[in-house]
Amino acid sequence: MKIIVTSIFVQDQEKALEFYTKTLGFVKKHDVPAGEYRWITLVSPDDQAGTELLLEPNANPTAREYQEKLFAENIPATMFGVADVREEYSRLINQGVRFTTEPTEMDQVTLAVFDDTCGNLIQIVQN
Repeated sequence: MKIIVTSIFVQDQEKALEFYTKTLGFVKKHDVPAGEYRWITLVSPDDQAGTELLLEPNANPTAREYQEKLFAENIPATMFGVADVREEYSRLINQGVRFTTEPTEMDQVTLAVFDDTCGNLIQIVQN
C-alpha cells in the first residue's frame, strides 16, 4: 500500500492552480470536470509518477471550517520537502510569497512556513 493522492482544501481552484504551478513549480497532472468543480492534481516536476496533490474545493462547510481553524492557529495544512529551505525561501520571497515563519533550524531539520494565498499555511522542510 502507498499514498497515491493527498488533498489540500483551497478557496478557489483556479487561483490555487496558478499559485501551485507558476509560483511553486508543481506540474498539472489531471484537470477534469467533477460536477461543478474540477479534479485537479499536481505532481512534483522531479517525480511526475509520484504522489499527486489534489486541489480540493472547500465548498463543504466542515472542510471550510477545518481549513479556517488550521490557518487561525498557524498550523500548516501540509509539508513539502525541499533541497535547501533558505534557497527556496529566497526564491519565493522574490516572487512575493508571504512567509509566517522564516527559515528556522529545529534539531536536524530546517523549516519555513508560507501563506499559499488559498487559505492555507504550507511548511517547507529540509533535513
